[in-house]
Amino acid sequence: MAHARKRLTVGTIICRALIVLLTTIVLLVVGLLMMMLVIAKGPSPSAKKLFVCSVKETSAIGFLADWFYTEEEITEYLGSFRETQTDEVTNPELVQISAQSVSDGAQQSGERKQTEIIEVSGSTFKGKLMKISDPSRVYVGISGQYGAGFEGKRVADMVAEYGALAGINAGGFEDLNGVGNGGTPLGMVVSQGEVRWGSMTTEYEIIGFDNNNILHVGKMTGQQAVDAGIRDAVCFGPVLIVNGTAQNEAGSLGGGFNPRSAIGQTADGTVLILVIDGRQATSLGATYDDLISIMLQHGAVNAANLDGGSSSMMIYENELITTCSSLYGPRKMPSCWLVAPEN
Repeated sequence: MAHARKRLTVGTIICRALIVLLTTIVLLVVGLLMMMLVIAKGPSPSAKKLFVCSVKETSAIGFLADWFYTEEEITEYLGSFRETQTDEVTNPELVQISAQSVSDGAQQSGERKQTEIIEVSGSTFKGKLMKISDPSRVYVGISGQYGAGFEGKRVADMVAEYGALAGINAGGFEDLNGVGNGGTPLGMVVSQGEVRWGSMTTEYEIIGFDNNNILHVGKMTGQQAVDAGIRDAVCFGPVLIVNGTAQNEAGSLGGGFNPRSAIGQTADGTVLILVIDGRQATSLGATYDDLISIMLQHGAVNAANLDGGSSSMMIYENELITTCSSLYGPRKMPSCWLVAPEN
């Protein structure tokens, strides 16, 4: 009888523990839904827009906006935050790269480091900014063959395969319901002078370097990109800064609080590679306006937003130095920006 009572007591304890756990989970879910309801249906238009932009920028939970708003309301709140705000063409003459920067990374002069990593932060985010003095060291790495039947690779794997010093995620890819395998890029991909994906007649949101190591951001067809001598490029957006002009000068460019990645270039050719952590207690994420502020602070004359969310990450010396927001670990993707080892 003693053993039976003991087994019953243990079973009761386990049962009660499970009930407490289940109750806690239910309360948390209900609390989260109530919080979203307050934000979504509250009096603040800016909070509503921030909520819609934040969830719609992720493939996995974009449906949350559909719970509270009509399609027309969602379209109104989103606006054109993913579209280029200008048709202005990048002016290469605004970037003057010294021959020494390309030949030896300006290390001999002792004035600039070849590669520098800086901590960045704001009221809702933290992240890392990498500065590369020699833009010829920055190029696009690819996962392999593209299209149905193929899958992408993790940034860390591409960094290792190319023998790169560092890398971050780059262009977008087909990602239905947040479960894409990274095998099919969105837009055009050019890697080391070769067009790997895309059409010559289609207009894309090009983010890439030409043969003179100058970053171009903005709209061009595949043929225009080839004619411009684009050696490495991916597609995403929106453009953040073009020819020294921030694209939010007429107002907020928008976007929600999310993990972000971006690339830019200063007037002396230095490349700025930025990754912002997000969807964490210590770093909710950044908006496009936050990215613009960081890029301007560090002297960017041209800059563009890259694929973000759970794709955002920075690898340096074969280590992940930012925090991946994906619950399943680093994702597979079709392309990444790589940084060649120092001279």
